[in-house]
Amino acid sequence: MAHEFRDETDRDRYAMYVDGELVSVLDRRATDDAVSFPHTYTVPSHRGHGYAAQLVEHAVADVEARTTKRIVPMCWFVGKWFDEHPDKAHLLSRGTAD
Repeated sequence: MAHEFRDETDRDRYAMYVDGELVSVLDRRATDDAVSFPHTYTVPSHRGHGYAAQLVEHAVADVEARTTKRIVPMCWFVGKWFDEHPDKAHLLSRGTAD
């Protein structure tokens, strides 16, 4: 199975495709200092394979590598992902004055 992640900037989302078929999306909203993830969706017939978690991991790594913006996990699934990956908690407050 070929997995492909796309940054679909024209649709304000990250998307994951398996063998050319869309399986999961992660909506994104960006401001000057933050990127929020308000919604994660996996096509029902593709649920249970961990695609959403893989997509969130990809998106978080992309934001970390390409920006200094903090991440705002508005979606419960993204919030849960951060709970399960405490090593990435610094991304939640990065670029802000403490």
